[in-house]
Amino acid sequence: MRFKVIISNGEDGWLVVECPSLPGCVSQGRTVEEALENIKDAIQGCLDVLGDRTLIKDSERIVEVEA
Repeated sequence: MRFKVIISNGEDGWLVVECPSLPGCVSQGRTVEEALENIKDAIQGCLDVLGDRTLIKDSERIVEVEA
């Protein structure tokens, strides 16, 4: 999957990176490269939590697809 992220300067000199398509998914880093690696981990964590919270009925099933 591919996500668009927003990188901005934080107040403490760190870079803040957010994923608008996953509200609340935010990370930071000292460099652009570090911030991007950290947001990848944050995105994966958010997706894992969303998957764990998904309730399905007996007649439904979860299938993974790649987009």
